[in-house]
Amino acid sequence: MINVIGVRFRKAGKIYYFEKNGLDYTNCQNVIVETARGIEYGHVMFADKAVSEEELVQPLKPVIRCATAEDDQIYQENQIRSKEAFAICKEKIVERGLEMKLVDSEYTFDRNKLLFYFTADDRVDFRDLVKDLATIFRTRIELRQIGVRDEAKMIPSIGGCGRTLCCGTFLSNFHPVSIKMAKDQNLSLSPSKISGICGRLLCCLQYEQETYEQLNKISPREGDLVKTPTGVVGEVQYVNILRQQVKVVIKQGEDVEIIQYDVKELERLPRSKKDNRPEKTEKLDTAELAKLEDGGEKKSNRRKNQSGNKS
Repeated sequence: MINVIGVRFRKAGKIYYFEKNGLDYTNCQNVIVETARGIEYGHVMFADKAVSEEELVQPLKPVIRCATAEDDQIYQENQIRSKEAFAICKEKIVERGLEMKLVDSEYTFDRNKLLFYFTADDRVDFRDLVKDLATIFRTRIELRQIGVRDEAKMIPSIGGCGRTLCCGTFLSNFHPVSIKMAKDQNLSLSPSKISGICGRLLCCLQYEQETYEQLNKISPREGDLVKTPTGVVGEVQYVNILRQQVKVVIKQGEDVEIIQYDVKELERLPRSKKDNRPEKTEKLDTAELAKLEDGGEKKSNRRKNQSGNKS
């Protein structure tokens, strides 16, 4: 195990490990470190943590020093300069007629590099734009294309739940999210209800997925036949996975009754045919659903081509 210090450079960004060099950074809120991009100003997330060598990318870069008052001032100046650079770059993009959306900009701490983040639907030839910017700012220019999830992470926004976006608040990394998760959680598959402002599946679908997978193994599904505590056979109409409760339709002659039971009270029965389970009435556009997954537009186009449809 190696003791390291954890540093983050952007809000809700990835935490990077740095070598402590035997020094104590407990009282440091911010530090100056050496990175692959150059000298950077970072925020201390933890001052001392034992990490296995398998988790580390060697060789570890060292922490140069705790940030001084002068370093803090330079960082604040860089924030202001980055906003000014953003406005200028946006003007140049319009002048050049480039099909790209500028999302954010930032200076490295030593101002040896100025980075611009953008999104674009297609490849963009921005070589002339880089020349324009290098002439104006007299430093190294880097334009970095990002995905729609990263765009949402960089721009402060409110989600459909009324809270600030998870990705912009506490999610350091994006975890895989799939349509299967929405199905497992018995959610509506309407794209507008299971996608975020980025147009991709909600990150929060992943939070409780493990719980749903475990509960689904012991719960009947809609359309299953079950035997009730009184020995009567009925058909499952609705399942509340988290409460572990189901509503069962019981037909006795011309009488139809819907009764709620706990899952543990019921005995699941086999059906004579696998295909006689009632179908969902919700109309699904599989192409639109495919677009919600990461890389979804490519998957959607591939399905269209395979089905013989013209795009």
